[in-house]
Amino acid sequence: SEPHEPLIPKFTNHLVTTNFWQTFPSVAVAIPFLFVCGFMTVYFLGQKGFCTYACPYGGFFGLADKFSPGKIRVTPACNQCGHCTATCTSNVLVHAEVKQYGMVVDPGCMKCMDCVSVCPNDALYFGFGKPTLLAPKSNVIKRHYSLTWPEEIVGAPVFLGSFLAVRGVYALVPFLMALGCAAVTTFLVLKTWRLLRARELSFYRFNLKSSGKIHKAGLAFAAFACGWIGLNVHCGWVRYHEFLGNIAFNKVHLPDELVLAQLDPARWLSPADRQNIFEGKERYVAASRTGLFVNNEALQKLAWFEYLLGDAAQSVQTLHAAAAHQKDESKALSLYYRGAILNRLRRYEEARASLDEALAERDDLILARQEKGESLWQLGHRGEAVSVWTDAVQRNPQLALVNNELAGAALASEKRDEADLYERQADKFTPNNPLYHWMLGRRLQDLGMTALAEKHIQLAGQLGAEK
Repeated sequence: SEPHEPLIPKFTNHLVTTNFWQTFPSVAVAIPFLFVCGFMTVYFLGQKGFCTYACPYGGFFGLADKFSPGKIRVTPACNQCGHCTATCTSNVLVHAEVKQYGMVVDPGCMKCMDCVSVCPNDALYFGFGKPTLLAPKSNVIKRHYSLTWPEEIVGAPVFLGSFLAVRGVYALVPFLMALGCAAVTTFLVLKTWRLLRARELSFYRFNLKSSGKIHKAGLAFAAFACGWIGLNVHCGWVRYHEFLGNIAFNKVHLPDELVLAQLDPARWLSPADRQNIFEGKERYVAASRTGLFVNNEALQKLAWFEYLLGDAAQSVQTLHAAAAHQKDESKALSLYYRGAILNRLRRYEEARASLDEALAERDDLILARQEKGESLWQLGHRGEAVSVWTDAVQRNPQLALVNNELAGAALASEKRDEADLYERQADKFTPNNPLYHWMLGRRLQDLGMTALAEKHIQLAGQLGAEK
């Protein structure tokens, strides 16, 4: 009888990884990330500027703080000296709030205990009690805001637009960095607007404008602001084209196996597919021409569009350019597709070199082994081809095409029993689909395995007629 699955599944540990840095940004992204989120947000927005105005966790915890029972609280020993407020790095009016509410209710309080440590009377402490929601509502301390309501209304779409413009541009800018950029952009837009409208304006110790006259510091600030805002607009232009290109790419649903079965896949393209491919190609080309950096993900998709439109040679060049800016799995895939297309172009030596590079990046990329076997077979290195294909089916016995290729190789060597074994294995895992049989027939025909090719082409015709 067949063994039963255990009642309780085996425990596995997913808390440990062997590739800790895999999901981290590269150094080229990490340095500007720290500069924007660690320096610029603090310089323009103040201490904890990123946490207050950009970080989504800050917004969540600010709301949660209203329900939190843990607060900085006060005893009757407080004499309102103000040491606590002077020490607070979050700009909380500690002395006023503890007098009014008996605790600090400002969600900006970080519970860092600085105010507790400087109190000369030891009147402050961290303790549990009623949350902010239950604090008395009478005589609420009047808050002073740095923005007017019109500025708030203008700032919201500016922040959103800047975030959407920067997020993911060039496949580089991560979510939190985009938030930091959007916060800085919003500040600069509003400050520049004030520079144009107000009679008096300063920034830290710099006098930007006085008596209606803009000073040199104001001109320098305006120049920097225009440069930064212009860079955001440029990123938005590039991101817009990348976004529309991605939409077009996602509308084209063609199986790789079918498209790569022959050099010109035009027969499989519907009018809608052609329209989406042309549209997507134009968008990716526009983004790459005007972009300041290379978007290697967009290059991969552009190369696929070029191949679908029949320009295989240009597709090979584009994939080579994409691989030059990639690493790990992405690079392996670009090199694999490049090798596969080179095989269709009958440039087998170049194909083998590209596939070897792909396998150097990802040794477990079995399809690259299958394509490498085809390159070797066409170059006359049949023993090496069989060795590569054998390695592939040992890694995955369900590869119908590779089993067929091994069957064809065995027939070429007049090893009938071995050929029958591989052919049965291939038939076992071949879908009962006319297009799949047609694909197998074309691939085997290109390798000169005529008998097996005719078998699958006939099956494709029979199944197609039945449908």
